[in-house]
Amino acid sequence: MFRVELAKAFHRWRTYLLAAAIGGIPIVIVFALKVSPPDPGAAEDAPPFLFQITSNGLFAALTGLAVVQPFFLPLATGLFAGDAVAGEAQSGTLRYLLLRPVRRTRLVLAKYCSSMTLLGGLVLVTLISGLVAGAVVFGMRPLPTLSGSTLSVTEGLARVGASGVYMLAVLSGIACIGLCISTRTDSGPGAAVATIVIAIASQIMDQIPSLGAIHPFLPTHGWLGFTGLFRFPVDWAPMRAGLAVSAAYTAVFLTAAVVGFRRRDVTS
Repeated sequence: MFRVELAKAFHRWRTYLLAAAIGGIPIVIVFALKVSPPDPGAAEDAPPFLFQITSNGLFAALTGLAVVQPFFLPLATGLFAGDAVAGEAQSGTLRYLLLRPVRRTRLVLAKYCSSMTLLGGLVLVTLISGLVAGAVVFGMRPLPTLSGSTLSVTEGLARVGASGVYMLAVLSGIACIGLCISTRTDSGPGAAVATIVIAIASQIMDQIPSLGAIHPFLPTHGWLGFTGLFRFPVDWAPMRAGLAVSAAYTAVFLTAAVVGFRRRDVTS
């Protein structure tokens, strides 16, 4: 079932368009910095690690990850997870899919695993394109941390990879919210848009100081926590917070998706 879901995704143009768009962002950033070096006066408004790219191409992957995180990753999550079950219902294939027979729990879990695999592929594309573009244009050197210490190139690459793993892990909560919505509607676009709106609205609220009391409970809280990997010693607190809230949303909404779908009267 999982392989079937992946095969279906690889036969859709949107998968390749998303990969091209997300993979192209770090490349555009690198070449923009090469053509027009950044103004240090704008450092406060810049994405994390942007100004370090010109001195070390390893930072291009991290900046690319930070740039795709606010909109492109929620968009991909909505398209993959939000459309997972509702898209089948809208196209009229869900009822026939369950007649194979396929257990409903297995179907939901396969949809979840395939969505996370596809999201992992997009994160990997972002990191690889950033590393390649950064290395070609600015080179790879030992990586200075935000605390002033230095990591070897190998250690730097390992932490860049860990950043990608962390980003995928914290996307799980939003993916499960989207999947839960998807099991309760026959509108694929509606479920996808609802997922994207929830992710973006959560990020906006997470930036409003007056809403500080609810920040730890937002599904996107801690998405940029991977920056703690580039401090010495490593700042684990924001990553623990991000993983904890993502795990909670994953457990609650994946369970709700399975239980709700098992009780649903499927007529589409």
